[in-house]
Amino acid sequence: MTAQRFSISMLLRYVIAILIALVVLIPLVMTVFGGLKTTGDLLSNPIRWPADHLHWENYDGILQSSSFWVQMRNSLFIMLVTATGVVLLGSMPAFIFARINFPGRELCFNFFTLGLLFPLAVAILPLYISLRQMGLIDSHWGIILPQIAFGLPGTILILRGFFLALPQEIEDAAYIDGCTTFGMFRHVAIPLMRPALAAVFVLAMVGSWNAFFLPLLVLNREPLWTLPLGIMRFQGQWGTDWARILAFVSLTLIPTIIFYFFAERHIVTGLTAGAVKG
Repeated sequence: MTAQRFSISMLLRYVIAILIALVVLIPLVMTVFGGLKTTGDLLSNPIRWPADHLHWENYDGILQSSSFWVQMRNSLFIMLVTATGVVLLGSMPAFIFARINFPGRELCFNFFTLGLLFPLAVAILPLYISLRQMGLIDSHWGIILPQIAFGLPGTILILRGFFLALPQEIEDAAYIDGCTTFGMFRHVAIPLMRPALAAVFVLAMVGSWNAFFLPLLVLNREPLWTLPLGIMRFQGQWGTDWARILAFVSLTLIPTIIFYFFAERHIVTGLTAGAVKG
């Protein structure tokens, strides 16, 4: 009876996992496949095989466009600098708020987390005025710096929880071996925090990659545009040619998918596996 219940339980888990995977993968597959059809085929029956042949020219035309590669380069630069800045600047205060006791620690931490209550859209007017006064309009740094600033509260909140979970035995052993506070952070905590840092890096990366509103306001010159802005212009250029639009969207998904696969093994790895022996 126990084995039967176990089998049924495992079967239900697999069924639920398969359903979730289908919900995630079907839109992605339909987007890629839609880019291989004509707009007529796409509108008449989105799930039907193309009437004549696969239209690779939709992808080929985009890949041969110089503006696409310029926008790809701009998006990659902004994304990598933003994600790196969020991780570097967020990990240090998160460690302090988690492992160092000082008067007013919780008050300072709560002050940092107040930033979660104010999304970028709420502060866009004073932010735009500040960027204009600093000469950051039509500059990628006018996007990178605000994205880092608005990404820090969530990063500090997430990483603090992981730093609190580090066993006290590890910290005690580090100090006994002569580590300073920064040495404990640099040589002990950070290596054990790779899964958490990878998760935060991926979240910041995806958020920066998909950003549309801030680049729309800051970037006026087309050579500085990112891919989300390119999609907007591409849609206006091709009108209702949804097949080419889906091909463009499919190509913009490739970098984030590649980065996720590289970071996945770090995300699922245990924080302190093997660090403390029983």
